[in-house]
Amino acid sequence: MREAQQSQGIERFKTALKAELLSFLERDASAAGQGRPDRQPLEAEGRRLAQRLVAESPGLGLGTRELEEMVHDLLDDVVGLGPIDPLVADPTITEIMVNGPRSIYVERGGVLHRVDGRFRDPHHLMTVIERLLNPIGVSVNETDPICDATLQDGSRINVILPPLVVNGPVVTIRRALPAWAMAEYIATGALSRQAAEWLAACVSARVNVILSGGTSTGKTTLVSLLSEAIPSTERIVTIENSPELRLPNREHWIQLVAKTPNLEGRGEISLRTLVRNALRMRPDRIILGEARGGEALDVVQAMHTGHEGVITVLHANSPQAALERLETLMLMSGLDLPPQACQAQISSAVDLIVHLARYTDGSRRVASIAQVMGSSGSGFQLEELFRFEARGFRADGRLEGELRYTGARPKFLQKFHVNNVPVPAWISSDTPRSHKSP
Repeated sequence: MREAQQSQGIERFKTALKAELLSFLERDASAAGQGRPDRQPLEAEGRRLAQRLVAESPGLGLGTRELEEMVHDLLDDVVGLGPIDPLVADPTITEIMVNGPRSIYVERGGVLHRVDGRFRDPHHLMTVIERLLNPIGVSVNETDPICDATLQDGSRINVILPPLVVNGPVVTIRRALPAWAMAEYIATGALSRQAAEWLAACVSARVNVILSGGTSTGKTTLVSLLSEAIPSTERIVTIENSPELRLPNREHWIQLVAKTPNLEGRGEISLRTLVRNALRMRPDRIILGEARGGEALDVVQAMHTGHEGVITVLHANSPQAALERLETLMLMSGLDLPPQACQAQISSAVDLIVHLARYTDGSRRVASIAQVMGSSGSGFQLEELFRFEARGFRADGRLEGELRYTGARPKFLQKFHVNNVPVPAWISSDTPRSHKSP
């Protein structure tokens, strides 16, 4: 009986403390105007309020540690992100996946882990979703149950609500990674120093490059790193669905972002519209964050009309599949183009394909760098310049290997000479060998 009374007293204490904290937030005009107020002064105020309420309610039997935990949990509820608050603050976590209120997973080091935290109920989860989206002026509800947006820190967030998903509200947050330096990227084993030197030289020489790979293989990260090889005097126009690219120390950079339609289905500004507009903006370089539709035709034709040094990202599981997907996207442009014409344009416009993959140990690496040699009735012909050679797994499960030069001679070295870019001394001076698809 006494334990039940004490439990009821603690619940009343929590309710009173939460009301006091909310009242404090309403009085604090500076905090009220922010999406997520500064937590440190709130914790100090929470402790002060808790100690005052304890003095007014003797007999609760709450110690200092219990009060600290109570204040922490209440702040998570009032201004924080509930069970994902510590996950968002953890720099080692690259992805947070909330599969309804009872199931949370994270990706750390390329490996998925389930965490113990959970939300009280779907309403608690929806409160946190609103707290994430309010600062960026985005909402999600039964009428508009899908949201794909970029948070203030650069992280990508995707939300989908019932009845489109059975689990309850599902949230996926892809964390914005800190800016890499190429030396750091090489140190992870994602790219060899020799291959990094080659890719930087290709970008400087205005070689047309496609970066391909599956989801979360590091394509955007590598694009940002390669952009450092573009001379600072050049005007760059990037085109994306969501602003993810980071071009460090870049002043002359125009960042175009597509616009989704409103609830009435109006107001959409597509990637294709932006690509066409970018061609009128006197770009020195065009970077397409991801080709998804008919804009692929405009990008390939831009390569044919003097816009060299284009970088395009494609989702594909091999270099060959990347070109086949590019061909399919060109056929989606609405023009009556024969496949052979698309293949011919791609073969003469695209110089290099950099393919990234994620391996079983969770590592993301450049798996292949291949040049486009041409096309025929049997498809595209490619030749690998670099190939990842695996040596096996270490005792800790880490895959060992290196991206090695195959010895093949690039066919587009003329671009190096025209743009006054030195050809690396280790590049083969032999004549190009027979076609070899990776």
